[in-house]
Amino acid sequence: MSKPTVTNPWITATVTETPEVLDPQPAPSPTMMPTRPRPGAVLPPHDGGLPIRHLDPNEQAPWWWLGCHGGAGVGMLSATFPDGRDADRHWPVPGDGTSTSVLLVARTNVPGLRAAQTAARQWASGGVPQVRLLGLVAVADAPGTLPKPLRDLLKLVAGAFPRTWAVPWMEPWRFGETPPVAELPKPLARLAGDLSHVVARNRGSW
Repeated sequence: MSKPTVTNPWITATVTETPEVLDPQPAPSPTMMPTRPRPGAVLPPHDGGLPIRHLDPNEQAPWWWLGCHGGAGVGMLSATFPDGRDADRHWPVPGDGTSTSVLLVARTNVPGLRAAQTAARQWASGGVPQVRLLGLVAVADAPGTLPKPLRDLLKLVAGAFPRTWAVPWMEPWRFGETPPVAELPKPLARLAGDLSHVVARNRGSW
């Protein structure tokens, strides 16, 4: 029996076997996912990645939404989960030696997923110190099921993150509406539960 092909989440390749994102199940084994930067083992992106902004002491949040590109969906996620703050497409780095929790956000089209891959490489190479990367929120770019090439790319990119939440198309968001938390679809409800743990963990450090 042949051994499964092992893919490298930091490069673009033809995918034969890749980690699965959280929706649908099954999720990848926790031991497969990067949980901390690996300077030297991962090279920084050629374009430098996203800019860094040093925070003022009064700028605090349980987590920060960081859009990997324009139109990623940060505005609607911020409205749905207002405890987080929009990082305005900059890595939020404290100036006092503490750390921040960051969720990257990207659309599930090719440019969005490539931007997420670049940002993940920037983090993994050690380019954004004092950032705890919680994972990637991949927001559907259109209604319906992702075409197979995009599903494969999403699976590949997801392998570069500690965790990935795949958010389906939300029709109310097109009209600027924010559904109650109780009416959120399962992937967003799962994200809400995970974020509540982030709030509880970080509250004592403020």
